[in-house]
Amino acid sequence: MNISMTRIQAIFMKDYKEFSRNYAVSTMALMPLIMAILYNQTGANAIITYFLPINMAFSMVTTYVQCCLIAEEKEKNTLRSLMLSPASLGDILIGKSLFVFIVTIVVVALTIFLVGYEPANFFIIAIALVFSAVFYIAMGTVCGLFAKSIMEGSIIVLPVIFIFSFAPIILGLSEAFPILKVAEWLPSSQLVLLAEALEGTFTTMDVIIPIATIIVWSLVTWIVAGFIYKKRMVD
Repeated sequence: MNISMTRIQAIFMKDYKEFSRNYAVSTMALMPLIMAILYNQTGANAIITYFLPINMAFSMVTTYVQCCLIAEEKEKNTLRSLMLSPASLGDILIGKSLFVFIVTIVVVALTIFLVGYEPANFFIIAIALVFSAVFYIAMGTVCGLFAKSIMEGSIIVLPVIFIFSFAPIILGLSEAFPILKVAEWLPSSQLVLLAEALEGTFTTMDVIIPIATIIVWSLVTWIVAGFIYKKRMVD
């Protein structure tokens, strides 16, 4: 697979311009920041409370923005032209993801600062956050490839926002409803479990299992995204 930095940069700049022009999409970046400020004002200091706005930043910004940027391409019939251009699959996926990745890192960093979370081990948490960003971008790509317009993309992405943002809270109800125990293996829950483990005495497996789970989710979702993308090329 040939990777062209020139094509990636061109796609990156196009997404930046689309993002800056579409206020309905760009203002979503403010939502987790507002939530972080509100939670900080309540004085709550539980890990699960810290990570609610952080997980919302991933689902409401990363997945939503990625989905809408791709859906907008489809709505304007420019995604087909991009698919048929000399740009390779790698050029397009990297180019369409790079801008959202940078926005995600900035928003998540600001959210962590505003909510007042101080990780016990910043390096390990940073690694988990980066892999989480990769996963949520993949989810946004899948949602965007299914959507035909920005409006439709906004609706398709709602289950992702709800399920992944509130999975750690849903997990807390698993004692009453054992079936909800499955929420433990969602990336957002694994992120919280990792952060909680790092606050005390933790083992290597306490770190490896959550990060490996997030990586597996990322790989599977990107494989699905690549499959759907190639299918759209011949539809």
